[in-house]
Amino acid sequence: MTPSLSPPTRRRLLAVAGAGVGAGLAGCLAPRAGSHTYEPPEDVGASLPYDETYPDDDAITMFRGGLRRLGYYPDETVPESPSINWRAPVNYAGHNAAKASPLLSPDGETVVVPADTGRIHAFGPKGRHRWVTETPATRQGFHATPVIADGVAYLGGYDGANRGQEAAMYAIDVASGEVLWRTEEMDGSVAIGSSAGYWDGYLYVIVEYRNPIQKGALWVFDAETGAPLSSDDRIEGMPHPTVAIDPDAGRLLSGSNDGVVYCWEFPSLEFAWEFETGAEVKGPIATYDGSAFVGSWDGNVYRIGLADGEEEWRFETGSVVMSAPGIGPERGTVYVGSDDHHVYALDAATGDQRWATDVQGRVMGAVTVTADAVLAGTTAGELCALEKETGELRWWVEAAGQVTSEPVPRDGRIYFAERADVSGYFEEGEETKVETPGHVYCLIGD
Repeated sequence: MTPSLSPPTRRRLLAVAGAGVGAGLAGCLAPRAGSHTYEPPEDVGASLPYDETYPDDDAITMFRGGLRRLGYYPDETVPESPSINWRAPVNYAGHNAAKASPLLSPDGETVVVPADTGRIHAFGPKGRHRWVTETPATRQGFHATPVIADGVAYLGGYDGANRGQEAAMYAIDVASGEVLWRTEEMDGSVAIGSSAGYWDGYLYVIVEYRNPIQKGALWVFDAETGAPLSSDDRIEGMPHPTVAIDPDAGRLLSGSNDGVVYCWEFPSLEFAWEFETGAEVKGPIATYDGSAFVGSWDGNVYRIGLADGEEEWRFETGSVVMSAPGIGPERGTVYVGSDDHHVYALDAATGDQRWATDVQGRVMGAVTVTADAVLAGTTAGELCALEKETGELRWWVEAAGQVTSEPVPRDGRIYFAERADVSGYFEEGEETKVETPGHVYCLIGD
């Protein structure tokens, strides 16, 4: 089943950037930075086991299953033989980055899919297209996956890729697609590729800047109003990774294109430490067992102590590591992909390799861990399921483009998104043409 969604036209997008969005935001005044202050939450709650998620709230869902970004879904299993139940075209850009992942609402009845066109879509679990919201982020759209809290989806966009615009944060009503607020008050900002963390009414997110120099900053927003409350602009380079928050360890961290992992105390946001790798850190970081697990473009996977920022081990792959590590706490295993076409299973305590599987394509997106399998998308246009214990290939499903989102399992279904197949994008002087749009998919067991 393929819902019919027309590609955005230039005329339509220009109309949206003008009157359409203005009407949608009528009555919403974007607050100025400094108009409010960040008051750190006093209690971060009890320590949670790894089969539960932070925040401990059934009304919240977020990228990678929670703030520790484990990518671990212990209540979900992977079918032995899947097929495509439905798909819908959503992505049309050739920008070389991982695409936003589908995110399900807490009740599992709505699938929110941000697209690289500046649209945000919502589908039912069986593929019914419920709504689409147009935004001014028309050039490179959205790469961040939302967080949903109490019926509202929060995410940032690449609004600043359009001339005369800044990066923006959005609050979208999940039931209707209505824009509840839009904040564009981060002077010189270009993009928010980072998926937000949510805690006690606050949104924590990394923002990219290009003027006057390429930098980044950690920002905190009030989730109810969109008011920017606090920022720390110490990040060098243009940072893409999602923030990871480990409330038990009292740490918030992210990486950047300068190859550095930056860490703050949480929730005070006093700066704690930084750790330098040999190249860009572009993928999300996972926290587990008092440590951070980080992939770097220097080809290594690192385990870094959350308390002091000291390296505990590193594992060398054969190429760039942009993939987000997934954690299997039941055996203390870290699963991670590499541009060398392999998915690796590593002992979380020692960094020793348990297995490695050649999946015939670069693994740029997030690796997902379920009760019985590991899921990984590839740039060869496939979603692969591997046995957790051995790495043996259980199955693969062919897609139309490069699968760079997180595969998201829920209630016997698996959702994922892909890039469009765009010719001429990387060739100077060549005409850019969308050969095949990138789709969002839903798989079910046969």
